[in-house]
Amino acid sequence: MSNKPIFCATHPRACSTAFERVFMTRRDTLQTVHEPFGDAFYFGPERLHDRYEDNPEERKTSGFGDSTYRTIFDNIARDGAEGKRVFIKDMAYYWMPPDNKPSKIAPSLNNYKPGVGTNTTELSPVTTRTEKDGPPYPYPTEGESGNPTVLPKALLSQFHFTFLIRHPKHSIPSYQRCTTAPLNDVTGWNYVDTNEAGYAELRRLFDYLREEGLIGPRVAGQSTNGTDDENVKDSGIEICVLDADDVLDNPSAMIEAYCKSTGIKYEPLMLKWDEEYHQKYAREVFEKWRGWHEDAINSSELKARTHKKAPKTDDQLYADWEEKYGEKAATWIRDTVKKNEADYEYLKQFAIKPVSN
Repeated sequence: MSNKPIFCATHPRACSTAFERVFMTRRDTLQTVHEPFGDAFYFGPERLHDRYEDNPEERKTSGFGDSTYRTIFDNIARDGAEGKRVFIKDMAYYWMPPDNKPSKIAPSLNNYKPGVGTNTTELSPVTTRTEKDGPPYPYPTEGESGNPTVLPKALLSQFHFTFLIRHPKHSIPSYQRCTTAPLNDVTGWNYVDTNEAGYAELRRLFDYLREEGLIGPRVAGQSTNGTDDENVKDSGIEICVLDADDVLDNPSAMIEAYCKSTGIKYEPLMLKWDEEYHQKYAREVFEKWRGWHEDAINSSELKARTHKKAPKTDDQLYADWEEKYGEKAATWIRDTVKKNEADYEYLKQFAIKPVSN
């Protein structure tokens, strides 16, 4: 069983913060790290997205204007220095240039070498700022063949990857809600780019890790899945995909299955965090992305849904979105859901099943 740092890769609005809260209750053995890579993706000198490109003052006042991919990994290494296993939850798209642009290794990690492991603090400093005007991407570095990320494969290989997904008909409207009044006054976002949906990038990361033998071929919950072929090397890390709606319907069984796959000791009390010291810790951790995590902050446990909503037709869903957000936003939601459904369904086929009671 792998004891590598766990990286739960996901896309926005997948109930991932509620999922993360489960593991935040295990601070005796786990060090959770909440969505660190958006700092570099949006704000730092290696930023990949143009959301704040024309607002240098906001990048500066964010507190993350100097964040690089290297400094984030350095912080993760320090977080794990106490000997606890690290659990990171973050968006896969934070590691990739938007719109399927070719990837190049982040300059701050261009000198990463095998043998360093996850302790990037051992690397010598590199210069990430240049005299180049405008966006820093594309970087003045080379990419790795087949690697869709800005991180070296040797560094990716140091992590135990898992995946959390949710149907876009649930996540995309939730994204829109966070950019619509009154919530947008808190989040500071007035729109969402289609390239921030995150499904295509999650699938690309999944496929790359699988093709390179960094996950699989075993699938969580199955005794074999291609490993009978003597020519297939077992990575020692199961393919572990969770669907958020399965978690919401049967949290205890799904969390237990996830723990079994990742080597975390499952305890039923992980699903409760009503004590004030848990709540205080969550408020501190989630302060960075204000407005995005209010439901998770105000929760006290992860319990099964008691009333499932009746399925709606596409026309009924569109009518709901139009009533809430207007015709233009409803059309964007509908088109973005459709654009991402295939990637969701592809990953869904690998989703783990609940353990038997």
